[in-house]
Amino acid sequence: MLQFQIDRVDYQIGEDRSQTGVFVIGPLDRGQATTLGNSLRRELMSGLEGTAVTAVRISGVNHEYATVPGVREDVLDILLNCKELILNSRSRDTEIGRLVMNGPALVTAADLQFSSQVSVVDNQRPIATIAEGHSLELEIHVERGVGYRPVERGCEDTASLDLLQIDAVFMPVRRVNYTVDETAVGEGGSARERLRLEIQTNGSITPDDAMAQAANQLITLFQPLATLSMVEEPGVEPEPTAESQIPLEELNLSVRAYNCLKRAQVNSVSDLMGFSYEDLLEIKNFGSKSADEVIEALERIGISLPQSRTPA
Repeated sequence: MLQFQIDRVDYQIGEDRSQTGVFVIGPLDRGQATTLGNSLRRELMSGLEGTAVTAVRISGVNHEYATVPGVREDVLDILLNCKELILNSRSRDTEIGRLVMNGPALVTAADLQFSSQVSVVDNQRPIATIAEGHSLELEIHVERGVGYRPVERGCEDTASLDLLQIDAVFMPVRRVNYTVDETAVGEGGSARERLRLEIQTNGSITPDDAMAQAANQLITLFQPLATLSMVEEPGVEPEPTAESQIPLEELNLSVRAYNCLKRAQVNSVSDLMGFSYEDLLEIKNFGSKSADEVIEALERIGISLPQSRTPA
């Protein structure tokens, strides 16, 4: 089996605390780099769990098109700024952050007060600007999740009309790019490839951890296929009842009915149990009188046939 190695050749932290890591994986057989790059990219972009703001409550505001006295930004701008906050929650429950600020002040993410379960990644992220003599009271709801979750307008909690819902973007990975380069030819003249993978996160997770989580999720996805077995266990045939073993002769049928059934390869009660009343009528030279005779004979030994055939 071809062994490859993983090298991180670059690592940077942006002004907004975002993190970028560049990894080189190789050597790989032809086609494996594209397969690996596609799989990792899809999992990194949509499969990792992250933290996002899901709702905001602003004192004195009950709809998103309002304005806050003494605040430069309107409510929509404040909601968009809150949506851009980079947080990391370690709790499975909804966490709430609060702030009360008096102007003049520039409100940033550092002013939010959370429990010890939530950390703010980019403290300098602006939220609002308050003028002198005014104040802003804010409450932010934070949750963990995967992917993108839009607001369900028809399912809002009518008991909290002042809780403004926000479309939640939980994805901690912002960008993933990969390129495939050819490397030296291997044994037997087969070509080798090298995968160059660039991962940029929002800072709530490192590129190394993002890569590890994506790889583990792919392993979990493919593990059942590695142990797939298509061998079917033989079914246990039900033991035949004593009545089904009764030969056709012991039903004491008329000669006409008996001969017609024999020509149809019916030799015992078990053979008859596969027929319905309609099936009996389709036997050559077998009329309704003979069919009724067979039904009555079977009922005497506790067996009944359906009137119509069972649909396939």
